Amino acid sequence: MSAHDAIEHALRIYDDEAEGYYPRLAKLVSVASESQNPDRLSDLQDYLESHIQPAFERLGYECRLYANPYEGCGPVLLASRIEDPSLPTLFGYGHGDVILGMEGQWEEGRDPWTLTFDGERVYGRGTADNKGQHLAHMIALEAVLETQGRLGFNSKFVIETGEENGSKGLREILMENREDFASDAMFASDGPRANIAQPNISLGNRGCCNFNLVAHFREGGHHSGNWGGLLRS
Repeated sequence: MSAHDAIEHALRIYDDEAEGYYPRLAKLVSVASESQNPDRLSDLQDYLESHIQPAFERLGYECRLYANPYEGCGPVLLASRIEDPSLPTLFGYGHGDVILGMEGQWEEGRDPWTLTFDGERVYGRGTADNKGQHLAHMIALEAVLETQGRLGFNSKFVIETGEENGSKGLREILMENREDFASDAMFASDGPRANIAQPNISLGNRGCCNFNLVAHFREGGHHSGNWGGLLRS
């Protein structure tokens, strides 16, 4: 199959009105996976167990859930598809948790847990951070498998459920299970854009700069974004 045919196949999956990108995204958005809300711990578990794990297993991945060592924090899912130990392993990252839904405060009466459209804009908590992104990656993997029958590389994908609340426990899980997560390269779609209409693609960093920084943190759990202030994350 040519590259053009593969792209056309991916677009057909994306545009499928019954099982394409937006119907699947609507199901993910409907899960109120607020990591800053202690009452939503079961929703974090449900997001991985009922939605993400089955989707990866349908693509031939083996999945494992890691309990969080911090009380009240959600689990981490690792999905692995090893086609040949001699092949390089590509590691993907995403997070299934979202910031607080802020029900009743959206414009035009929108519900944070219901996917809605306004022209080319899509609304719903998690559409831009980060459910929309890791779903796009999963559909891309699906398209490759359906057209080629194999990826041609080993694939590992981690979905955590605490990024919006400091990623508590993620480091400990990774350090205690290094072999499980070991990979040759990593990709992630979870960063800023210079222009809302033009995605950024960063291929790496050229060099580094070391310095000491002393910061006085805000208390509590907050979203560690571009405008979050000084946070421990």
